[in-house]
Amino acid sequence: MKIEKNKVVSMHYVLRDMAGEVVDQSETDGPLSFIQGIGNIIPGLERVLEGKSIGDKFKITITPEDGGYGAIQPELIGKVPRSNFDENENLELGLVFEVNNEQGQYLARVVELDETHVTLDANHPMAGQILNFEIEVVSVRDANLTELAHGHVHPNGESDH
Repeated sequence: MKIEKNKVVSMHYVLRDMAGEVVDQSETDGPLSFIQGIGNIIPGLERVLEGKSIGDKFKITITPEDGGYGAIQPELIGKVPRSNFDENENLELGLVFEVNNEQGQYLARVVELDETHVTLDANHPMAGQILNFEIEVVSVRDANLTELAHGHVHPNGESDH
């Protein structure tokens, strides 16, 4: 069975940065499963998977502009007064906050700290990075109607969730 829109795909992957360091991999949690063609994974990887079959193994490099996590958007990085945070808050680099403002709700990471300000970055942590994937397609099946309605894979293809 070929990978195409509305198929459930399970794959093993290793994601490396440009230095060759492993950033993420499926080894720990088992294969990644998703519905092809509905935006569950980055567009560049979805494009490359189209037409592949069970057992296919390949490597692919995806740039930010060609379907990765996009370029870094400077407008998503901003300094806020440290006084905006609870004084008991243990602020540290890499800490992620849920932020609410007039544009909506999003996650922002602490990227810089000083005595008076905290710099937050709401870009995806992989924005601006070239992604090097090693992929192995483990299984392909039809998504059931419940999975399609919910927009995500159910364990063992169960349809009563």
